[in-house]
Amino acid sequence: MAAQKDDTQNPERWEQHYRDAFMPWDTGCPDSHLTRVLRDHAIAPCTAVDIGCGTGTNVVWLSRQGFTAVGTDLAPTAIAIARGKAGAAACRFEVADLFVDTIPGGPFGFVYDRGCFHTFDDPAVRRTFVSRVAAHTTVGGIWHSLIGSTDGGPREDGPPRRSAAEITAAVEPDFEILELRKVFWDQADHAQAHAWVMVARRRP
Repeated sequence: MAAQKDDTQNPERWEQHYRDAFMPWDTGCPDSHLTRVLRDHAIAPCTAVDIGCGTGTNVVWLSRQGFTAVGTDLAPTAIAIARGKAGAAACRFEVADLFVDTIPGGPFGFVYDRGCFHTFDDPAVRRTFVSRVAAHTTVGGIWHSLIGSTDGGPREDGPPRRSAAEITAAVEPDFEILELRKVFWDQADHAQAHAWVMVARRRP
């Protein structure tokens, strides 16, 4: 049975967040986990896409490191903000839904998502998301995702939480997991929230 869409795939929901300037995930700085992954895994500049790029901070940063960088988001307001940033002229930004759209410029040697995978509660939707990521990744290409973790005590807000088992079940059919590292979220508002750094290689 095909996975059903849930509210996290609703473009209007995300668009309203940006119209209301409610963006607790938007730090305005390149994510330190991203910079470390590129260094530790010796990922050379290549074609790259940031899925759910928001206002484009990490896309612009990737471009400045020599990547041919594309950013996509469901929210037109987020993409409009991204296109207005310094350095955005060297990137491409697209309003796109990974579940239904083919992202121009792919397949990509490096795929990044900071908090997209973890938004989906339904395991079948997570599997569909991973399959769509795989379809946009070159064989042997790398996907890096920052994912909220079930580790740590109860909390009422912050990033959604996924277990290592949930991540592996969704990812392993299409990707070889190279790293699943316990970290803390790289953000002042959620600095004590546990997270996973996942790095995976596209299977043949």
